[in-house]
Amino acid sequence: MSPARILPCGPTALLVEVDRGGGQRATPADLAVALHERDGAGLLGDVVPAARTVLVTFAPGAGGVVRRLIGETLAGLDGDGAGAARAAGALVTIPVRYDGPDLAEVARRSGLTAAEVVSRHCAPTYVAEFIGFAPGFAYLGGLDPALRLPRLESPRTRVPAGAVGIAGDYTAVYPRPSPGGWLLLGTTTMTLFDLAEDPPTPLRAGARVRFEAIG
Repeated sequence: MSPARILPCGPTALLVEVDRGGGQRATPADLAVALHERDGAGLLGDVVPAARTVLVTFAPGAGGVVRRLIGETLAGLDGDGAGAARAAGALVTIPVRYDGPDLAEVARRSGLTAAEVVSRHCAPTYVAEFIGFAPGFAYLGGLDPALRLPRLESPRTRVPAGAVGIAGDYTAVYPRPSPGGWLLLGTTTMTLFDLAEDPPTPLRAGARVRFEAIG
């Protein structure tokens, strides 16, 4: 795994652009988790993965040391090491009632039956690659290729909390009501973002996720 660039972001942050080529390449979430594990001196602050970047903040004056730490960590994630940093991530099982308004359309566009769509959606162990769009909205990587479909051309003005959707390479759960253009397969009653909890969401970068069909 090698970054395209490591860019300065002010005096106490670096932005790592990660090469997300095919094969066994590690992801930004791999790098984020591995950096936390290697930070024995406590130099790092926030380490925030996105789709193709990782923002790394650090203590004042530690930029040179942190840059070397990033390089060493990237080297350790090459080849068969891809994904190893997340292998022990917490496993979160999400019960889903597959009653979504787009289930039949997904079946039609993928050439599958509705039951096959459900089976394929439940089969993988997903990994929370990053959090974006809204608090607690985890982009879960590992979606079956047959289900990788584009977003709706016209997003819905309101998607209910607990809606389980797919779009592109990802699947996700809407943690709160919001607009959204993902194809909706079902719903869960599991709460995935609550400010009264610590942490407020179990779906942090590196978490492993399984969906379980109910009803």
